[in-house]
Amino acid sequence: MKFGAVRRLLAMSLLLIPLAGVQAGEVENLRLWAAPDHARLVFDLASPTQAQVFPLENPRRLVIDLDDSRMGADLEGLDLTGSAISRIRSGVREGSDLRVVLDLEREVAPRHFVLAPNDQYGHRLVVDLEYPGASAVEDPIDPIEAMIREQEIAAKRAQAQADLGGAAAAPEPETAVQRAQPHPKRDIIIAVDAGHGGEDPGASGPSGTNEKDVVLQIAKRLQQQVDAAKGFRAVMIRDSDYYVGLRQRTQIAREQKADFFVSIHADAFNSPRPSGSSVYALSQRGATSETAQWLAETENQADLIGGVDGNLSLKDKDEVLRGVLLDLTMTATLNDSLSIGGQVLDRLGRINRLHKPRVEQAGFVVLKSPDIPSLLVETGFISNPGEERRLRDPGHQEKMARAIFAGLEEHFRINPPPASLLAWQRDNRRSTAGNEYRIRPGDTLSEIATRHNVPVRRLKQANEINGDVIRVGQVLRIPRS
Repeated sequence: MKFGAVRRLLAMSLLLIPLAGVQAGEVENLRLWAAPDHARLVFDLASPTQAQVFPLENPRRLVIDLDDSRMGADLEGLDLTGSAISRIRSGVREGSDLRVVLDLEREVAPRHFVLAPNDQYGHRLVVDLEYPGASAVEDPIDPIEAMIREQEIAAKRAQAQADLGGAAAAPEPETAVQRAQPHPKRDIIIAVDAGHGGEDPGASGPSGTNEKDVVLQIAKRLQQQVDAAKGFRAVMIRDSDYYVGLRQRTQIAREQKADFFVSIHADAFNSPRPSGSSVYALSQRGATSETAQWLAETENQADLIGGVDGNLSLKDKDEVLRGVLLDLTMTATLNDSLSIGGQVLDRLGRINRLHKPRVEQAGFVVLKSPDIPSLLVETGFISNPGEERRLRDPGHQEKMARAIFAGLEEHFRINPPPASLLAWQRDNRRSTAGNEYRIRPGDTLSEIATRHNVPVRRLKQANEINGDVIRVGQVLRIPRS
C-alpha cells in the first residue's frame, strides 16, 4: 500500500510538471503609427492568439480581447500623439484572457487581422483605426484644380483612344461657339512618396540606419523644393513614420490628380560593395536587368511586412489592376516616365555615382498608375557603408532632393500641362506671328477657324483639343489650308 501511494504521488507530480511550464500568450510590445486618415496599433505576440475587437459608446471606446494572454508591454511608454487614442489600459478578463481598452477622441472604423512571422517580426495582431471622412493627405488639392485636371485626363484618354482606332466619340458639329475661358494657371501637382514606413523599415545599413527614415528626410526636402517653385505643388503620400500600402500610394496620387508620382527609396544588396543611384520606370513585360527584377520583387513584398497582402481587403485593388491592364493612356504615360527619368538620372549623375547609366524598368506595384507618369528613385545603396553615411548627411539629402526636382522641373518647363501656369507662361513668351495665334477674351474656336480659313475639326486636331474648351492666353497652332 505504501509503494502504491508513492507511485500515485509520483504520477501526479509528473503530470504537474508540464502544466507548471505552460504560460499564457504574452503581448511583448505595442507599437503605434499615426497617419492623417488612420492609426495602426500593432501587438507583438510571443505566440499566436485569437482576438475580438468591438466598439463601445458613451464614452467612446474600442475593446480588444485576446484569448489566454497577458500584458507584458509598457502601456505608459506608448506615445499616442497624433492618433485618435487618448488613453490605453488593460486588465484581466475571465481569469486568463486579456482585455485592452482604447479611450477614443473621435469616431473610428476598426478592422483587425493577425500576421504570421516574417524575417523582421514575430506573430502580430494588427488593429487599424480608420477615420471616416478623413483624407490621407493633410492638404488635399483644391476641388477646382481637381476638376480641371480631371478634364485634362479625360481629354488625353479620348485622344489616345482615337489614336489607337478605338470607338471614337460621335462627330462634333463644325461650329464651336463656347467663348474662351480665363486661363486656370493651375499648379503642376507632384506626388512625393517616401518608401516604406511604420512597421516596414525597408533596408538597413551596416550601422543600423533604416531606409524608411532617410527616404522620408529626402522626400520632405523634395517637398520643400517643389513648393518653393512657382507653378508647382507637392502632395506627400506619407509625411511621418507610418505605413501606406503599395497600391494605396498610387490611389492617393490619383485622388489628388497628380501630374507626376516619384517614389524615393534607398537600395540594398547582400554585399556591401554595390553603390550609386538608379532610376526605375514601370515595365509591363519584364525587367531590363536582373538587378531591376530582384529589386522589384523585394520592394513589392513590402505589403507582406506592412500587413496588406493578397488575403486582405483592399478597396482599390481591382480598380487599379483593371486600369493597368485596360487603360489606353498607359503607353503615353510610360513614355513620359522614361523621358522624365532620363532628366532625373542626368541630374543625379552630377552629384553621385550612377549604378546604371540608363533608366531601368521593372514591374514595381507602386508605379502602376495608368494616368500618372511615375518613377522610383533609388538614391543610393544603404548597404554600402560609405553611401549609408552620405544618406544620413543632411547636406547630401538636400543635394539629392535638388537633383530630383531639377530633372522634373526641366521636363515640365518644356512640356507643361495645357491648363498649368507654366503653359500660360510659355504661351505668353511665344509670338503670334506666322502660324500661331494667342487666344483673347471672347474668342471661340469657330471664329478663329473662320478667321484663318481652316475647318474647326482640323484646328482642333492640330492642337489636340477635345470638346470646345479654350483658354485665354492659350496659343494655337494654325494648320495650313
